[in-house]
Amino acid sequence: MIQYFTIINQHTTQVDKPEAGTWVNIIPPLKQEEFTELSNALTIPIDFLTDSLDIDERSRFEAQDGVKLIVIKTPTENNSFNDSDAFYITIPICIILTGHHLVTVNSFENEAIKKFLNSFQNRQPDRPNMMVLKIFEKITYTFQNHLKEINQRRNALEQNLYDSIQNEELLQLMRIQKSLVYFVTAIRSNELLMMKLARTGYLHLNDQEKDFLDDLVIETSQALETANTYTNILSSTLDAFASIISNNQNKDLKRLTMITILMSIPVLIASIWGMNVPLPYQNSEYAYWLPVGLSLLILAFVVFNYVRRTKR
Repeated sequence: MIQYFTIINQHTTQVDKPEAGTWVNIIPPLKQEEFTELSNALTIPIDFLTDSLDIDERSRFEAQDGVKLIVIKTPTENNSFNDSDAFYITIPICIILTGHHLVTVNSFENEAIKKFLNSFQNRQPDRPNMMVLKIFEKITYTFQNHLKEINQRRNALEQNLYDSIQNEELLQLMRIQKSLVYFVTAIRSNELLMMKLARTGYLHLNDQEKDFLDDLVIETSQALETANTYTNILSSTLDAFASIISNNQNKDLKRLTMITILMSIPVLIASIWGMNVPLPYQNSEYAYWLPVGLSLLILAFVVFNYVRRTKR
C-alpha cells in the first residue's frame, strides 16, 4: 500500500497523489503493480523499491540516474509462532531521494516510521537531508528503547531462575540472546553506514546537518556498546546457570547412587541367606530375624558414616 503525506497548515495531511515535497511511504501489503507504477511515475529504479523485500539486505547507500538510495536496518517485534525464535528481529528500510520526493519502503510495519509520521508536521520537506537524518534518529531511539525492554525482561527471567530453574525461563533467555545478536549486527552496520555518509559527503550536508549526523553516530555507538554489554551479561548468566544445573544434576546422581548402594546391602544378605544349601541357624526360630537384623545393622552403620562425612 502506498501512502502520500504532505504538510498543510502545520498538520500532516494524507493526499491522493505525489506532489512536490510529498513524503511517499510504502507499507505492507506490498504489490508488484504498485512498485511498477511508482517507479514509472517518479522515475525510480525498480530495484530501489524492491530491495526492502530482502530481510537480509545490509545497510548501504548507492545512487543511479540522480536517484539516491539508503538502506538502513531497524528493529521490529517478531510475530513468528515458533517458540524458539527471537523476540525481536531487524528489517531493512529503504529511503529514496528523488530530488522532489522522499520515499520510504517498509517490508514490515515498524515503530521508527510510525514515530516519524507522528512528528512529520514538524519536518521541513524542502530539507530532505534533515528528514533522512530524523528517520535515522527515530531508528536509533527505537533500538535503545527495545534494548531497555530486553534488559528488563532479562532481569525478570533471571529472578525467576534464582527461585526455581525451569526450562521455560532458559528458553526465554535464549530467545533474548538471539534478539541481541540481531541487534548487535544491525547497529554495527548502521554505525558504519552513518560514518561513511559523514565521510563521503553523499548527502551534501550543511554544517548543522553534519553536527546532527555526528550526534547520531555517537548515539548509535552507545546503543552498540549497550547491546554488546547486554550480550556479554546474558552469555555469562547462561554459563552460570548451566553450571548450576550441572551441579544439581551431579547431586541428584550422587543421591541416587547412594540409595542404590544402600538397597544392595539387604539384597546381598537376603540372597546369601536364601541359597539352597545348609545355613547356620536355619532351623532356629530366629532364622527370619537374623538376616533382617543384620541388614538393618549394616545399613545403620553405612548411613551413619555417610552422614558424618557429608557434614564435614
